Amino acid sequence: MMQSCTRVVRGMALGGTMMCAVAQAAAAQSPDMHVPNGHVEGHIVTMQKLDWFLAAQLALEAVRSCAMQGYSVTATVVDTTGHQQAVIKGDSVPLQSLSVSYRKAYTAYSYGLAFNMNTTSELIAAKVTGPANGALNTIPEVLFVPGGVTLRRVSDNTVLGGIGVSGAPGGEKDEACAQAAVQKYKSDFR
Repeated sequence: MMQSCTRVVRGMALGGTMMCAVAQAAAAQSPDMHVPNGHVEGHIVTMQKLDWFLAAQLALEAVRSCAMQGYSVTATVVDTTGHQQAVIKGDSVPLQSLSVSYRKAYTAYSYGLAFNMNTTSELIAAKVTGPANGALNTIPEVLFVPGGVTLRRVSDNTVLGGIGVSGAPGGEKDEACAQAAVQKYKSDFR
């Protein structure tokens, strides 16, 4: 036990030494060094995403839209980090709808961004779901099933997140509820 702890401590010391070396090398660079691609000097990163209130309204509207058709669903909105920003769960949805709605939102966001598509149905139709063996579906949080919609800013099509719906009898019905919510609030995606 003591021997393995010593190895861990040595590894941490080596890692810490390497991090210090990298930090010192970076500090040795000219302070007026510019980062490529037009970025200005600075160390603050900002991101564009919906505020919590609009994210919650989207999720609520998707659940309401499905409820009006007799379907109890869960709707999840993810932000530009892929994390849940808002979740609304209908009164009688099964437990798995929580994870499925999140995975649909995450897939719509991340793969919509990567392949410039707007729904998980579009991703499936374009066959960007990976190899025939379904290997991409083994990546945590990815789920190529209809019901996810990419959220985009109206003015320049910037991806702002994703919404996923789960619980209706069929992914196309889930996706229709997500689309209805997006259409209702799309003008607020500024």
